[in-house]
Amino acid sequence: MSTPPESPDAVPPGEARLERRLGPFDAAAIIVSNVIGGGILFTPPQVAALVPNAFWFLMTWVAGGALAFAGAMAYAELAALRPRAGGEYVYLRQAFGRMAAFLTGWTSFVAGFTGAMATSAVVFAFYLGRFIPAAGSGTPFLSVPLLPGLLTLTFSPQSVVAITLIFGMAWVHRRGVGPGRVVGNVLASLKVAALVAFVALGFAVGAGDTSHFAQPGPVLPQNWFLALIPVMFTYSGWNAASYVAEEIRDAGRNAPRALALGTAGVIAIYLAINALYLYVMPVDQLAAVRSNVLDLVAEGLLGASAGNIMGVVALISLSASISAMTFAGPRVYYAMARDGVFLPAAGQVHPRFRTPSVAILAQASWASLLVLSAKADVLVNYTGFSIVLFSGVAVLALFVLRRRDPAAPRPFRAWGYPWSPGLYLVASVFILANGVRQSPGPTLAGVAVILAGIPLCLWFTRRPAASAPVSPDR
Repeated sequence: MSTPPESPDAVPPGEARLERRLGPFDAAAIIVSNVIGGGILFTPPQVAALVPNAFWFLMTWVAGGALAFAGAMAYAELAALRPRAGGEYVYLRQAFGRMAAFLTGWTSFVAGFTGAMATSAVVFAFYLGRFIPAAGSGTPFLSVPLLPGLLTLTFSPQSVVAITLIFGMAWVHRRGVGPGRVVGNVLASLKVAALVAFVALGFAVGAGDTSHFAQPGPVLPQNWFLALIPVMFTYSGWNAASYVAEEIRDAGRNAPRALALGTAGVIAIYLAINALYLYVMPVDQLAAVRSNVLDLVAEGLLGASAGNIMGVVALISLSASISAMTFAGPRVYYAMARDGVFLPAAGQVHPRFRTPSVAILAQASWASLLVLSAKADVLVNYTGFSIVLFSGVAVLALFVLRRRDPAAPRPFRAWGYPWSPGLYLVASVFILANGVRQSPGPTLAGVAVILAGIPLCLWFTRRPAASAPVSPDR
C-alpha cells in the first residue's frame, strides 16, 4: 500500500485551506486544556490503590510527566518536520503506511477524542446540577431502542445539557480559528489560574499534615508499571499541538515551543495537585476515595462551602477540555479524508471560516451518540492503553524517518536523541506488556476496537475515488 505524497500542495489550487493563525501560546493553551480535565479528578485514587506508598505515588506522576515530556520532544521534531494537520496520523502514515495511520485515526474518532468529550460533557452536566438541579438529572424522559437489548438512546436533562455543550463548542470552533482561539485561551487561563490559586491556598491555610508524605507501604514493581497506564491516560493530550501544526505560524519553531511549554506546565500543575492530595489525606485514604477527590480535598481544606467553589472550577476545566478536543480532533479526520480514508466531506474546508467544519460536526455527532448510549466510559476504559500504544509507535516513527531521510531539513531536533525517545519507547513496551498481563480483559477489548478499523480502512482504500481530492463545501 503506497504512502501518499507529503506535499503541502496536495490541496488543489482554488480550494479553501486551513489558515496559520496560531502562535506558540495558543497551541500551548490547547495542550493545557486538552490534558487537564476529568482525569486528575478521578485517577489519583486508582494510582494510590496500586502504589500505596506516598513517595512512590508521587514518583509515578513524576515518571509519567518525564515520559510525556520525552514524547513531546519527539513529537516536536516530527511536527517541525511535517507541519501538517493530523498529528500522529501524519507521522504513522509517513513511516509505516496508510493502514497504521488509519488505525490511530479510527481510534481517535471512535473513542479517543469523542469518548473523552462525551464523558467530560456528562460530568459537566453533573456539576451544573449543583447550581441548576434539573440540569444534572439523569431521569430519562425518552428512550429510543436501536438494537433491543444491546443499544438504547436515552434522553434525559443531563444528556441534553451534555449535547448542548458539545454542539455549542462545535459551533464556536466551526466559525473560525479566531473565535476558537479566544474561547480556548480564556478557558485555559481561567483553568490554570483557578487550580494554581487552589493549590497555593490549600498549602497556605489548609489543615493538612506533612507527615503524610512519609507514609510507607509495599509497592510491587508490576503494580507500579500498571499504575502508569492511568497516569499516562491522565497526561494524554500533551501531543495536542501536533494535531494543529498546519495552523501554527512558523511551525518549525513554534510547534516545538508549544509542546515544551504546554507539557511542562501540565507536569507542574499535576505534581502540585497530587502533593496537595497527600497533604490533606494519607495515601491509603486517597486509595479509598470513590468520588471526585478534588471535592473531598476542598471540603477538608475550606469546609463544606468549598464544594460550590470547586464546582465552578470543574465547569471551567471541563469546558476548556471539550474546547481543546473540538479544536484538535477534527484535524485528524480532515487529514484522513484528504487521503481518501475517511468520509470525503470531512476533508472540506469551509470557504469562509477556513475550518474543517464537516469534521467538527461529525465528531460532535458521534460524541453525542456516545452520550445518549452511555457507552463513552466503556470505550474510554477499553482504549486507554491505545494512547500509550499509538504515541509509542509515533515516537518510533521518529527513528524510522531519521534513518530513511537523514538529509531532510529539521528545524528542531528532539532533545536527548536517541536516548530520550528511546526511553519513551522502552517504557511504552513495558507498560503495554504489563497491562496485557495484569488486565487482559480491558486490554484485549481495546485491541478488538482498534482492529475493527481494518475492514473499514480496506473499504475506504479500495474505493475508486480513494485518492481523489475532495471539493470544498461552497
